[in-house]
Amino acid sequence: MKLIAYPTVPNPPELRPAPAGRKWMDDLPQAYAYRCLPLIIANAHGWELCSPVNFTATWNGGASKTDIAIATDEVGLLPTTHFGSGILTFHVGYLFRTDPGISMMAQGPINRPKDAIQPLAGVIETDWSPYTFTMNWMFTRPDTPVRFEKGEPFCHVFPMHRDGLEQVEPEVRTFESDADMFKNHKDWSESRNTFNKDLKTPGSEAAEQKWQKDYYRGFHPDGKQGPDDHRTKLRLKPFVNQISTGNAADTSTDEKD
Repeated sequence: MKLIAYPTVPNPPELRPAPAGRKWMDDLPQAYAYRCLPLIIANAHGWELCSPVNFTATWNGGASKTDIAIATDEVGLLPTTHFGSGILTFHVGYLFRTDPGISMMAQGPINRPKDAIQPLAGVIETDWSPYTFTMNWMFTRPDTPVRFEKGEPFCHVFPMHRDGLEQVEPEVRTFESDADMFKNHKDWSESRNTFNKDLKTPGSEAAEQKWQKDYYRGFHPDGKQGPDDHRTKLRLKPFVNQISTGNAADTSTDEKD
């Protein structure tokens, strides 16, 4: 599958594979959030566009475009106030092209909370559209300066099959309709309760292990190996610059990958 980015402005935002790490995760006691495999897989599930400049934006609560003030002492691609009503608009700086039948999800950076402002999301038919899109954030509280640092992600993108969701046939069933799954779940639930109880006992096996690792390692509760395509890490390719040197873009980051 191809994902092509055509720059639409000089010096467009940095476009990089999203890292698995987050600063707030690093700062937790024992960095325990890294034990949550669904969290770290989601973190790295796509590519990030990063702000090319430092800036601060403040909304005064009004509906006019002029009710958002943007302050910076740098020269570069800044967001605008195209819509008003407390909406901050980023130009992504690229036109994206995907394979036939593949759209693109564009949303805020995953698991990167930001105070007083909320990212909005959109799905774009990037397999045919010659139109660019913008990344928009909605202020949730007036008179609160919001800071974006240079290199901080403002948009997260990943391709998706356009008809994928419409092919899904959702159902609700009783556990008894799948005896093997019910037994696996029951075994896990009982072992989980025992583990959490033993965790409170200093020197216990549970206290030494600190957390159960079956799902992380891709094993069923009975010790059987899970599917061969179980992932503990995503290794997304960086965008390759075909315009100048043909070298991959620098995707270095201070966060864990």
